[in-house]
Amino acid sequence: MLYIKCPWCGYRDDAEFHYGGEAHIKRPFDADSLSDEEFSEYLFQKSNTKGLTLERWVHTSGCRRWFNVLRNTVTNEIIEVYPSDQLPSSKAGKEYYKSNWRRKSAAERLTTRQIEK
Repeated sequence: MLYIKCPWCGYRDDAEFHYGGEAHIKRPFDADSLSDEEFSEYLFQKSNTKGLTLERWVHTSGCRRWFNVLRNTVTNEIIEVYPSDQLPSSKAGKEYYKSNWRRKSAAERLTTRQIEK
């Protein structure tokens, strides 16, 4: 059995939660400026990592709020849980976030440029 610590409700059985996919995927502000290949990369390409991965979860049977989890997909160990509007704070979480291929994608670069303006 997997127990997940909701940032607001505490530890609960995994049956109370719903998996929401890969975390920290930013939608481009101006998707029309991306080529078809770049937009399909944003839309369809997933990491599907064996080992550490950053995931989105929602507490469907509790507070109904979204949050992120750093989880090892091999052992199911949850290393870090944090609200979805934040970045990971653990060393492993920061390393995974920075090394994720999405940080170098065209959609991510477009999003970052829009925020900086």
